[in-house]
Amino acid sequence: MEVSVKFRLFLIGALVLFAQVSPMQAQETVDVAKITCEQLLGEKLASPSRDVVLWLSGYYAGKRNNTIAEPQTIKKDEEKVNSYCFQHHEMTVMDAVKNVLGFDK
Repeated sequence: MEVSVKFRLFLIGALVLFAQVSPMQAQETVDVAKITCEQLLGEKLASPSRDVVLWLSGYYAGKRNNTIAEPQTIKKDEEKVNSYCFQHHEMTVMDAVKNVLGFDK
């Protein structure tokens, strides 16, 4: 009797868990090296532009062996890159970041 009650509780718990899980979305891939400033500014990306900026920040921080993330600095850098991209629509975002923030040095 006790095993039957435990099994029922387990089954009900599993059903409730699966009922609450939202449907999975298809995984998307983005080649960040090909994203242009025009795509970034026009929000024409599968991912929000904020995600791209955070990824790039981490990418370049990793190249410099820097494990510190400073949200205020990232926000200021994002504004600088957006301003630069506004004037250079055809440039890739990675090149814009290199030019504006001096990561190519």
